[in-house]
Amino acid sequence: MNHPDLDHIPLDTRFTIGDEITPLQKAFLERHGFLIFGGFATTQEVNTINAEIDRITQQFLTEDRAEVRGIPLFRGYHYNGGQSIQRLPFTSLYSPAIHEFLDDPRFEPIRNLIGSNTRIGHNEKDGCVVNTYFNTKKSAYPKLGWHTDGLRDLFYLRMPKQMLNVGIHLSNCPKTNGGLRLLPGTHNQGFLSMCFRKPYFVYHRPDKKEVAVETRAGDLTLHDGRLWHRVQQSPHMGEASFRRSMYIPFLTDAFDPKEESSKTPFYHKLGKALRKLRGLP
Repeated sequence: MNHPDLDHIPLDTRFTIGDEITPLQKAFLERHGFLIFGGFATTQEVNTINAEIDRITQQFLTEDRAEVRGIPLFRGYHYNGGQSIQRLPFTSLYSPAIHEFLDDPRFEPIRNLIGSNTRIGHNEKDGCVVNTYFNTKKSAYPKLGWHTDGLRDLFYLRMPKQMLNVGIHLSNCPKTNGGLRLLPGTHNQGFLSMCFRKPYFVYHRPDKKEVAVETRAGDLTLHDGRLWHRVQQSPHMGEASFRRSMYIPFLTDAFDPKEESSKTPFYHKLGKALRKLRGLP
């Protein structure tokens, strides 16, 4: 898809979402692999969601939970002292307010963009995942190395299909505080580039072609999971390094709910073992 105005649209454009995704927005997504929609959630909604996340975090810490429905919790040490959970799965199952927000009709243009049979997987995959990044001496999740989200498909020697990551940003994140970095257009790369362009997860070095996705609290971002992307660590420590985002699973494949007795996937077991080696709870 092309559009006569596409060549004149800056990469850091903050679009406004309407009743449907416009032809220009679709063309931008097809060429570059991502979109930023400004002010999708209101300040009050952001405040409510953050309060619910803090409540769920405290509940799980009090219960001394190590996982939810087979998915480990990324537990580290908070900058205010004590423990924190920096990756929180299945959030909407424990908060009627977050569940209601995700089912709001304003997500309809996103759902229609992905496919007419798309659903939100509240109890599938890892559910609605909240990532909270901050730096302390015992942070469980300060950064994330270069990767694509098609690693499982690559193991089966097949090209991943389009997979759109939908994120709601719950704090301001200028590029000076780290955050999401993308290589625009790499969702259209070949198989070898998707496999070997960079060492998965362990490589953090900036790329001269990367774009920093700067967001404000309440923004919604879409990025194609086939893009090479990473999360840059904040240069700050403690409260100044705080960043939070919530990723929503829009699914089209066969319904596959997770139960409390579900087994932990191998890659999550490996990650949990590595965090234990770092002395994390």
